[in-house]
Amino acid sequence: MNALMEIWLGQPVWLWLAFIGIVLALLVFDLGVLHKDDHEIGVAESLKLSAFYITAGLAFGGWVWWYLGATSGMQYFTGFLIEKSLSLDNVFVISLIFTYFAVPRIYQHRVLFWGILGVIVLRAIMIGLGATLVAQYYWTLYIFGAFLILTGVKMLFAGDSPTDLASNPALRFLRRHMRVTPELHAQRFFVQAPAADGSGRLVWWATPLFLALCMVELVDLVFAVDSVPAIFAITTDPFIVYTSNIFAILGLRALYFALAAVIHRFHYLKYALALVLVFIGSKIFLGDFVFDGKVPAPLSLAVTFGLLAAGILYSLWKTRKV
Repeated sequence: MNALMEIWLGQPVWLWLAFIGIVLALLVFDLGVLHKDDHEIGVAESLKLSAFYITAGLAFGGWVWWYLGATSGMQYFTGFLIEKSLSLDNVFVISLIFTYFAVPRIYQHRVLFWGILGVIVLRAIMIGLGATLVAQYYWTLYIFGAFLILTGVKMLFAGDSPTDLASNPALRFLRRHMRVTPELHAQRFFVQAPAADGSGRLVWWATPLFLALCMVELVDLVFAVDSVPAIFAITTDPFIVYTSNIFAILGLRALYFALAAVIHRFHYLKYALALVLVFIGSKIFLGDFVFDGKVPAPLSLAVTFGLLAAGILYSLWKTRKV
């Protein structure tokens, strides 16, 4: 019992174990009950599943508010909101990946599900490293802040350049160093087939579905470079950073099948996201040099929500005839 009460990364061990248990239960329920048989996920099912995950994330945030206090609760919801919004661009790129590899909708959930497991591990590593850096060298927060401001400004003035997957260095590396079948083999990531040298011996080949999974993981890693510093700029509590990240991603992946077809309706949201990144990056400097501490959590949540809501509404209005 004493071991469970010990503090690890700012919170008792039992708190981390409870969160991990909740996430594992959600994933088991998703794969073992809702999707034990492969089937094509429609918009209606996608919205229902997403509503379920969003409800779970909001309920967890409510519990954080009750157990850890109002400030922690608002920091969780701010992080949850930012991560979900930043991941909208992620949806667009994932859609391009599935199109490039000609992955049928019936197999896309399998890629996204296993991708979630990779996200959970990768985000844990990145957040753990970030928390260690901030704890030992507080000035790294200023680097995070400057990086977010520069990223936001770049987003404001960057054009809509198309993504060329065929020339992606990571994809070219995988194709050079792995045997890859030219076609899909249902939902399998690897298959045994005769070697290309004509010897007749059976060897393992990766399928395009596995390459799609690798690219989805790479995309998440790239987007995490923005989202993880953004949440550290809100709070340095690794528990709040990690839990808000994971719950937001769980819900968004479920919403993918509904969003993929209408992602163009959110074209102008990127400008709101850019302003959010600039604001979040500026928070670090404002907190230390203007507010004599941290920017108040209610103000941070209000500004973030206001900017994102304005971006979504403006996008929907501008694209109402599209």
